[in-house]
Amino acid sequence: MQHQFITLKQSRKLISKLIENFSIEQLNNIPTGFKNNIAWNIAHLMVTQQLLCYKLSGLPCLISDEMIQKYQKGTAPNKTISIDEFNTIKELFLNLPDKLEIDYVEGIFKEYNKYTTSVNITLNSIEEGISFNNYHEGIHLGIILQLVKFV
Repeated sequence: MQHQFITLKQSRKLISKLIENFSIEQLNNIPTGFKNNIAWNIAHLMVTQQLLCYKLSGLPCLISDEMIQKYQKGTAPNKTISIDEFNTIKELFLNLPDKLEIDYVEGIFKEYNKYTTSVNITLNSIEEGISFNNYHEGIHLGIILQLVKFV
């Protein structure tokens, strides 16, 4: 599992590095032909990791219900994200993988509610949830890389 945690952390560091010099206006920009923006994608990744790992394990998520409602699957940007909110999102985005690894090593993930994803992959365990989360992160990394070209 160590490799899964390394992959998650490296992916998030890469995304953070890609956007480090972008203004909040650029992060909120939805280019023509796209349905979301960089800021939403980053928040969505943070929320999805929490849902796939904590919620499906029957544990409380480490983010607010408000964040979950705004950025979960099926949502889209409906307002501009402020610089303060984005800074909170970015901090969580970068730090929650460390907490996930600590919690995994400490063995807090005792159960997992079977879940079939939108790409018809059934997750049966926390290990499968973490692995699928990395796949999901890769998809959104690709989207972010495309968005970066247009902002």
